[in-house]
Amino acid sequence: MILAATLALAVPAPATFSTERLARIDKVFQQYVDENRIGGAVGLVLQDGKPIYERAAGWADKEAGTRMAPNTIFRIASQTKAITSVAILSLMEEGKLNITDPVSRFIPSFASSRVAVGNGARVDIVPVKRPITIRDLLTHTAGISYGTEPTIASQYQAKGLGPAAGFGWFTADKDEPICDTMERLGTLPFVAQPGEAWVYGYNTDILGCIVEKASGTPLDVFIKTRLTGPLGMKDTQFFLPPDQRSRLAAVYSHGSDGKIVRAPDGPRGQGAYVDGPRKSFAGGAGLLSTAQDYAHFLEMIRRGGAIDGVRILSPRTVALMTTNQVGALHSPSGMGYGYGFETTDRYGANGMDSAGAFGWAGAYSSTYRVDPESHLVVVFMVQILPNTTDLGRKFPTLVYQAMEP
Repeated sequence: MILAATLALAVPAPATFSTERLARIDKVFQQYVDENRIGGAVGLVLQDGKPIYERAAGWADKEAGTRMAPNTIFRIASQTKAITSVAILSLMEEGKLNITDPVSRFIPSFASSRVAVGNGARVDIVPVKRPITIRDLLTHTAGISYGTEPTIASQYQAKGLGPAAGFGWFTADKDEPICDTMERLGTLPFVAQPGEAWVYGYNTDILGCIVEKASGTPLDVFIKTRLTGPLGMKDTQFFLPPDQRSRLAAVYSHGSDGKIVRAPDGPRGQGAYVDGPRKSFAGGAGLLSTAQDYAHFLEMIRRGGAIDGVRILSPRTVALMTTNQVGALHSPSGMGYGYGFETTDRYGANGMDSAGAFGWAGAYSSTYRVDPESHLVVVFMVQILPNTTDLGRKFPTLVYQAMEP
């Protein structure tokens, strides 16, 4: 009890917000819509779980004439990673696995993992110096990329991964379970030795397969029954029922002039989230969600793993997720990476984030940040791929500039 009281005292009282200064966000959102730099966006800010800013601006589908709404559904891509990381850590808490376990305990092909090493004009394939572990996957220090590097791209292409999978991470159109894909991935060379570099890639997709193996449950069912269901996140799922198609925001792309054009169908555009095979549950990039659902998930994390009487993780496990576990491997300038979240380790390293803040983003240009010191959850949803706009970086700055003592 003494420790709990000390921790409570360590968090300062929440700041107030200037309504006039928050209104600047509205003006910026509308400017970007009017200048055709975004189709539309949703911004949501919670302070101690209560909305202090929520705005849906522009179009969810400009061509169809569908306005953006607070409950518009978005492809959240790599925002899926935090949810899958929670799933893995909940299994750790149950004794179903250890984060020090080798990946090969669950996916046999990883018993013979190899690394592609450049040697002048030659590429040598060498064995890993030690087994890849679940911890390596959680922290993106396994040496596993998305297979698009020139040294390995052709091998990944031949296995239906890397360049053959959209931008590398897209698997929603695959007519096979995710564990089949990850077993095949284990036969391919990686790009760094485990523990020696921070490499962003298929790590959390592998974790999704491990969730299935350790629990004996498909990943979509596990997430629904253990996370999104108990948390009331009714709009967070891997594939959208056809009768909800009109709620899914369209994907746009930026041309050379910075103006949006509608993205094509397929893995580099609209994806296969309604009409696809519905077999690949990608723990690294596969979920759909709303700003409201995702902010509720983050608020659970901010509160130490529980909300509204539902406990998902213990506070100590949440601390593992939100504490830098990789030293300077992720960044030498004040940013770190925990068990599923990027961390801000000093003020000024990431805009106006407080030290101790954490978050990440998605390939369709959505972003989020949790700032425990300021009692904030900040979520920005948009659908642009590829993206050249800076609005995702401006949004948290516009939030923080409205704070008052």
